[in-house]
Amino acid sequence: MKKGKVLLSSVVAILLGVLFISFGGLNTKADTINSYILGNKIQPAEIQYREGTFSHWFGYENGVGKPEGVVVHETADANASAENEVSYFNNNWPSLQTYVHAFVDDKESINIHSADYGVWGAGHTANYKFIQVELCEVHDYDAFARSLSNDAYYIATRLIQYNLPDIPGQTVVSHHQVSNTYRETNHSDPDGYFAKWGYDMNQFNDLISYYYNNLKDSGLIYGRDNSNVPQTTVLSVNNEKAIFVPLVAFDESNNKTDIQNRGLANNTPWQFDQQKDFDGHVYYRVSTNEWVMDSYVTNHS
Repeated sequence: MKKGKVLLSSVVAILLGVLFISFGGLNTKADTINSYILGNKIQPAEIQYREGTFSHWFGYENGVGKPEGVVVHETADANASAENEVSYFNNNWPSLQTYVHAFVDDKESINIHSADYGVWGAGHTANYKFIQVELCEVHDYDAFARSLSNDAYYIATRLIQYNLPDIPGQTVVSHHQVSNTYRETNHSDPDGYFAKWGYDMNQFNDLISYYYNNLKDSGLIYGRDNSNVPQTTVLSVNNEKAIFVPLVAFDESNNKTDIQNRGLANNTPWQFDQQKDFDGHVYYRVSTNEWVMDSYVTNHS
């Protein structure tokens, strides 16, 4: 995130080809970054849920747990990873007077404030409307593609979590669009950073929509592929006592341990390919060695 203040209003690539191909309804030019992501089926990082230090808990204009969409930010810091940014803003937000819900780079997606509540990232009006996520800068093509995949997945997941439609310019907006709409900030991210890679918000909206539609339809970002995942099914999860659903791991001796730095967002769908009985509960495998207990499963198919 930009290290300057984002005040609470007055209160405070180049395209290399011309052939078009389709990935499940998303048309992109053959050699653009979206095609690279989808063609290689880049898998987004799982979202980590951590408790940040931001101590101002305020609901959106429509109430707690009722955001109207997501603001796309870019950090404008060429040398900071998501971990770096999380540490910096947890330590310095009182003097910076700014904070967001999550930071994303090519390796991690780290959520540090419950998206049920607003943050200080884009001016007073937007802060009371939108979830806000910062994309960290990277330095090579593959890393940029992976960071976009992580960011698009985070955004699509949040839209689904809060039962929001995917409408570019309305439920998914850039900080630049927010600045132009509400005139409370003068930032133009992520447009300049995207342009360095021959990329723009229209292409990013295409990627978000692709993930969103597939997640809504099948729970899988690349859709149901009967040729290689015929046994995979989908479950939905929710934890009424916290902002995320906990995960556990099992070792070779079938001993269970809690996973401390990861969790699943409430009211989201997940694919699982195995299940096991342990200590009176059924556990479902949603990643290589990450399992969710049946107590948090609201339905599966």
